[in-house]
Amino acid sequence: MSGSHWFEELADHLGEAYLRYSFTKGSRQEVTFLVEQLGLRPGDRVLDVGCGPGRHAHLLGELGIAVHGVDISATFVDLARRGAPPNVTFERLDARALPFDGEFEAAISLCQGAFGLAGGPVDDASLLGGPGWVDPDGEVLAGMARAVRPGGAVAVSAFSAYFAVRFLEESDTFDAEAGVNHERTSIRDPAGVERAAELWTSCFTPRELRLLAVAAGLTVRSIWSVTPGAYAANRPDLDHPELLLIAHRP
Repeated sequence: MSGSHWFEELADHLGEAYLRYSFTKGSRQEVTFLVEQLGLRPGDRVLDVGCGPGRHAHLLGELGIAVHGVDISATFVDLARRGAPPNVTFERLDARALPFDGEFEAAISLCQGAFGLAGGPVDDASLLGGPGWVDPDGEVLAGMARAVRPGGAVAVSAFSAYFAVRFLEESDTFDAEAGVNHERTSIRDPAGVERAAELWTSCFTPRELRLLAVAAGLTVRSIWSVTPGAYAANRPDLDHPELLLIAHRP
């Protein structure tokens, strides 16, 4: 395990209340779409990076697919283990330092579970791309690429920079140099106790996703515009909040 992350404190407060958010309600549709697109079959092994409380991992497990979910939040890992099918396991790991090598048929990271949340506050944007600088989301994607066997698939959803700028909320700030949306909001725990929260979400264009995938050694099959719970093969546009990258390790 490597380090900690700003999201852990938010996850500790949210707990199982995370599953009350509307974007979590389309898990079954997302899984059905990905199983078809990735060609997954019973007995295959899938790595779920930034698995949260395990909503996708559990559904994949019900289909006979073996899943190993990893998340930086110990709270989410504990929640994910509750009621998990026997072929689904979980571990607290930092997605920026994945230790796997060719062990899975596929690796997924959905709804900014890890990819897109790997960074955070940028204290000095002039350091971006400077000597020794490493893109944290690129590190996540590279780790996922290493984790799958040759021919294995990688699926990543990422927040669309087009959508973020077009529909920027008054309470949000978009860092055009870093490509990061800073959201000020409030979150409630399972008992309804509210607290202020800040989130930093990296946003991407299709070209940026393609370049990161190639840098990670992946062959890009497709990049689609999607909405959580309504995954479909839509060409990239300005109207969907997320982009879905499908790629393969040669």
